[in-house]
Amino acid sequence: MMRSLIIGITLLVLCAGITAVSALGGDEGWYRVHCNVDGADVYFDGQYKGTTYGGALDVPVYTTGSPYNTFRVEKSGYQSYTGSLPSDPAAGETVDVYATLQPVETAGSIHVTSSPSGSAVYLNGNYRGTAPLTIQNLVPGTYSLEADHTGYQSDYATVTVRAGQQSNVQFTLTPIEQYGSIKVTSSPSGAYVYMDGTYKGRTPLTLTSVSAKKHNIELDLSDYYDWKSSVTVSPGVTSYVNAHLTSVPSETTGAIDVVSYPAGADVFLDDKYQGKTPAAGVYAISNVPVGSHTVRVALSGYLDYTTSVIVSGATTSHVTATLQPGQQPTSTGSISVTSSPSGAEVYIDNAYKGITPLTVDGVATGTHAVRVALAGYGDWSTTVQVGAGSTASASASLSPVPTQAPHAGVAPFAAIGALGVLGLLVALRRRD
Repeated sequence: MMRSLIIGITLLVLCAGITAVSALGGDEGWYRVHCNVDGADVYFDGQYKGTTYGGALDVPVYTTGSPYNTFRVEKSGYQSYTGSLPSDPAAGETVDVYATLQPVETAGSIHVTSSPSGSAVYLNGNYRGTAPLTIQNLVPGTYSLEADHTGYQSDYATVTVRAGQQSNVQFTLTPIEQYGSIKVTSSPSGAYVYMDGTYKGRTPLTLTSVSAKKHNIELDLSDYYDWKSSVTVSPGVTSYVNAHLTSVPSETTGAIDVVSYPAGADVFLDDKYQGKTPAAGVYAISNVPVGSHTVRVALSGYLDYTTSVIVSGATTSHVTATLQPGQQPTSTGSISVTSSPSGAEVYIDNAYKGITPLTVDGVATGTHAVRVALAGYGDWSTTVQVGAGSTASASASLSPVPTQAPHAGVAPFAAIGALGVLGLLVALRRRD
């Protein structure tokens, strides 16, 4: 009886041990790790599990074992992928997980901007486009850059490209200095010329190598009001400034301001030509003697406007001429005057008319004296015959005035002659 009991207990213990061993091992499930790259190593919680092949790797796990939490997939040349594992698969079940590896970036880029924009960009001497520009897929290393733009000095830079990074380059180009010239004349001539506050000389004057931009011009002349204006110089172009100076009034003279509608009409004072009315503002006749004067305003296609003006000392009288369309009886002509060099003063019948090249309209028919004068040159004179409705021409070729050298030896001979005269006077006195 006792023997049977011992055998039974022994069998129960053996069965329990077998059951415990079976429960510890448990049944298997699988994780199937999918990867876009073959040959990638797979780790569960840091434990190596194998290498992907054919796009996946099956990793068996016991359903009764300790669960895994994370997986990592890696391969040289790619960025590692780490993810979380879902709950353990049941016995005989396969759970899919996915890993996508991204290649490690081995190229860089350069982003180029410029001021002004639109500059041509060269990389190692090769044209790549206009800024703003991004040059991509560059092997890491050092590159030379150049930016070119019309009217600006080229700029250069050296830049280092690193893998997976973008380098930024900003070019600020410097404008190329360009020049023109300004020819300044005045009526009367001889005025002091200042450009941007700096004294340059006296009129008539040509300023060369003037930077291409806007400049302020000021003219000063004794007994005349200062004259100011601005002029914009273009590269390679000569700009012209002609100033009609207004004299400071005195008690014996005054001034007359003339406006015409339309503008551009010829102005005559006591039948002497003065100039043309401007498109804006007034034409000022200065230094007019006190008393009564006749002002005539003439424009082709319009009837002459004539009026009397009383001029008072140190005052300005005003004339507004509204011209009426019509054909003026032809009793005048014109004189066209040129000179070499140009910029000379023109006088007709000893009355100043302007600066060459010049066409004087409204000249009475008949014979007139023309004189051309320029500082440093001899005066040139001629007479022309003006016909009704026609233009007479006068072309002056001016000659420089030679410099007079002192005559050597004059003084000694003059002294000897004086001594001789003195001796003769002494001899005559002795005879007396």
